[in-house]
Amino acid sequence: MADRLRPYREKRDSGRTPEPSGARGGRRARRHAPRFVVQEHHARSLHWDLRLERDGTLMSWAVPKGIPPDPKRNHLAVHVEDHPLEYLDFAGDIPAGEYGAGKVTIWDRGTYEAEKFRDDEVILTFHGDRLRGRYALFQTRGKNWMIHRMDPPEDPAREPIPEGLTPMLAKPGGLPRDDDAFAYEVKWDGVRALVAVEGGRARAHSRRGRDITGSYPELREMGRALGATEVLLDGELVAFDTDGRPSFERLQRRMHASETAARRLVSRLPVTYVAFDVLHLDGRSTLVLPYRERRRRLDGLKLEGPHWRAPAAHVGDGEDMVRASRDQGLEGVVAKRLDSSYEPGRRTGAWIKIKHRRTAKLVVGGWMPGEGGRRGRIGSLLTGFHDDEDGTLRYAGRVGSGLREEHLDRLAGLLEPLRRRTSPFHGRQPPRGAVFGEPRLIVQVEFAEWTHSRTLRAPVFVGLLEDADPAEVTWDTVAA
Repeated sequence: MADRLRPYREKRDSGRTPEPSGARGGRRARRHAPRFVVQEHHARSLHWDLRLERDGTLMSWAVPKGIPPDPKRNHLAVHVEDHPLEYLDFAGDIPAGEYGAGKVTIWDRGTYEAEKFRDDEVILTFHGDRLRGRYALFQTRGKNWMIHRMDPPEDPAREPIPEGLTPMLAKPGGLPRDDDAFAYEVKWDGVRALVAVEGGRARAHSRRGRDITGSYPELREMGRALGATEVLLDGELVAFDTDGRPSFERLQRRMHASETAARRLVSRLPVTYVAFDVLHLDGRSTLVLPYRERRRRLDGLKLEGPHWRAPAAHVGDGEDMVRASRDQGLEGVVAKRLDSSYEPGRRTGAWIKIKHRRTAKLVVGGWMPGEGGRRGRIGSLLTGFHDDEDGTLRYAGRVGSGLREEHLDRLAGLLEPLRRRTSPFHGRQPPRGAVFGEPRLIVQVEFAEWTHSRTLRAPVFVGLLEDADPAEVTWDTVAA
């Protein structure tokens, strides 16, 4: 018995860690069903430890993504050293610098029945509070095993987190008349993202479905914090300035950074994930639930961390919310009908965006060559929008203010391959000397107002939106 626990003791300093020392060896087998424990271990890498009582010790596996609830997916299980039986009850903090440093909690425990127990394969049935059913553990190579659920899911209605959903959108407008039928949230000036968390790992996709997980390392810690919770969140990635206000300009530097650069920028230009909806939770779709119920479940997740949060929504008092957001220099508010379901990809009146600053997303249809200090480079962008009546691209004016050197370099590289000989605009045209391009890029601008001829006055370039759809840029959306 001493030999079986020697590797365990050799990795630990009993004077520094609160873990059981294992010095007493194993207890005599009692007349009870063998026991198991699953511990959630927030070590350097989040994982779950499965331990089975066997011949006086606990056979142990580290399971990085947790115990699979569905037979459709297997999870890696790494066979580790046996642990003493006292570990059945262990929970606590292993100090930094010690083997397995981090917080250990008991995720579940109970008894099991062994159907097969060989050196390379174990088949057993768990009887716990959370873990129940027939499972197989089988060796693949060396210490690497796999754990597979052999029974159907305990919950037959359980569904995996859906893939390919697109966010629900808000229509521009004013305060609704039936104020008490709506909740009001801050409108964040960020990048929309759906974030799925499974097995303590977070994956983020942009509005257009692009995987952006590597660009935002901050999400890794959010996944760890949620642990075994399986959830699909809707929200925005936001960069705050020194005054605590969202800054799209700061966010731009993170949006276009490589994964390596993003890791370097985390401390200097941090990004926060602001969650405002739950689309799937622990095997259940929440899309058909009313907003008030989805919001209750979001609040129940208690999302509050260094780089993630779920700010409160306020029912009624829309005028006060609008006034407060204006006083704080925020972009505006979003009103959401309390009884509305979540409709992926749709822009409905159930969600209304009420903006303070005049901003627009516009299609780039070419550029004007620069003069003076910008000679040989882009001087200004030629912008437009699709006419609601006939769908043609209409010219909205030139945007040159706000373009910095890094913007000019990036835009030149993207626009040059799109060069074309004829104008993509219908009706009123840009000035002579314009260089035209295929209308595929979208930019966000701020401006003073629209003139009667639907031309921007005093526009300022804010940023490039690489995941936006040019077809969605219509007069209805840009005029709001």
